[in-house]
Amino acid sequence: MKHRGRAVVFEDFNHYKERINDPDLDVDASCVLVMKNVGPKGYPGMAEVGNMGLPPKVLATGVKDIVRISDGRMSGTAFGTIVLHVTPESAIGGPLAYVQDGDRIRLSVANREIALLVADEELARRVQETPVVIPSAGRGYAKLFLDTVTQADQGVDFDFLRAVKMVGKAPDRG
Repeated sequence: MKHRGRAVVFEDFNHYKERINDPDLDVDASCVLVMKNVGPKGYPGMAEVGNMGLPPKVLATGVKDIVRISDGRMSGTAFGTIVLHVTPESAIGGPLAYVQDGDRIRLSVANREIALLVADEELARRVQETPVVIPSAGRGYAKLFLDTVTQADQGVDFDFLRAVKMVGKAPDRG
């Protein structure tokens, strides 16, 4: 419910798959695993990849859970200390976009807080040096999806399908 640890960052799901089983991965039970670019636009459709299995070298010590943070989602059958649906997602410049290996992260469920313990000046430098390239497509369904899908806190739905609230009289249909 309360934790402070060093970030081990995976830039996307493929990066996670490449590194998670590496015996040389610099990770221990106190770390916070962070997976970026698996939200609605970064991993189009927001597939169930946010649960992140633990590194075998940590499992071998008997540890069964460590803190994990992602802008993705996971199956309802997964378990553990996992913060999901971080919005805005990293693929569009959300807070996870600039987290780096070694950064300190504080989690407090009681305070409803996830804090990246990096100086504002350092974050500003990272934003300047590493601009986010928002996913796009030229045409077709991919363009429709990327142009109109909402973030996780808004339901990961097409923005044009949202209900319109009617106030007062019925709209003129004539």
